[in-house]
Amino acid sequence: MSFTLFVDARLALARDSLAGLSTGDALGARYFLPSSASPDLDAGALPAAPWEWTDDTEMACSVLAELSESGGIDRDRLALAFARRCSPHRGYGAGAMAILRLIRTGTPWPLAAASAFDGEGSCGNGAAMRVGPLGAYFADSTARAAAQARASAEVTHAHPEGIAGAVAVAVAAALAARARLDGHRPAPERLLAGIAAAVDPGTEVHRSVTRAVGLLGRPLARVVAALGNGSRVTAQDTVGFALWVAATHLDDYPAAIRLCVQAGGDMDTTAAIAGAVVAAYTGVGTPGGVPESWLSAREPLPTWLP
Repeated sequence: MSFTLFVDARLALARDSLAGLSTGDALGARYFLPSSASPDLDAGALPAAPWEWTDDTEMACSVLAELSESGGIDRDRLALAFARRCSPHRGYGAGAMAILRLIRTGTPWPLAAASAFDGEGSCGNGAAMRVGPLGAYFADSTARAAAQARASAEVTHAHPEGIAGAVAVAVAAALAARARLDGHRPAPERLLAGIAAAVDPGTEVHRSVTRAVGLLGRPLARVVAALGNGSRVTAQDTVGFALWVAATHLDDYPAAIRLCVQAGGDMDTTAAIAGAVVAAYTGVGTPGGVPESWLSAREPLPTWLP
């Protein structure tokens, strides 16, 4: 089905995706921190509220604010927004802090992004963790979702893998939101194949998403061994796994988040990515969607978000 979305519909889809991203981020972070209590999610126990979100959510809010204000990504403006809104206590990595500090003090973002890792650029999972709402916003065009995701990634991630991770997640969220509008859930293998088709085939991210198809229905431990769980904080060992989770539980947000927590590793980021994709399909407060009780336990989003 070919269609074009009005702005209000785009923003509604993007906001649902952000709700899934931020709630997964905040809940995953409660298990990631060694000092936090770890109740049994499978038994229905949840951490005490409020659940504080991390840099995943802070940057995703800047992406959504940019879309709300201009309908697309202006890289100069987005780079400055990231730099100015960066709150160190939100858990930014050292590399991201260095890049954003350079931008904040006047270094053009192409130079700042290229300076990371001795000129190789960052292949971290930061561009992927924040881009789900952008994909949902462009549910009517995976080509636009991919192009805009690339633009949003380039301001901090000059490495091809970091960019590929963002493209994969954005396309996943676009396909999920499109399926919601179509009223038809895609088979997991079809969803993953559609994502892989949009990603640079020369990247490890592409290979990881492709491998995820062959791991559908496999035990969690085997999937983590093959795809990673974000413990290396790279797009390569984060995105394939998070999208395997999303494809497996596209109609069950709580199950997707539980699986990310069970897998260990960078739980706030895998839960943010998977949560953004799944919520683009399920919405909030619906059967299988983001539970209202979880959303109310999550810390409120920034007041500057439109």
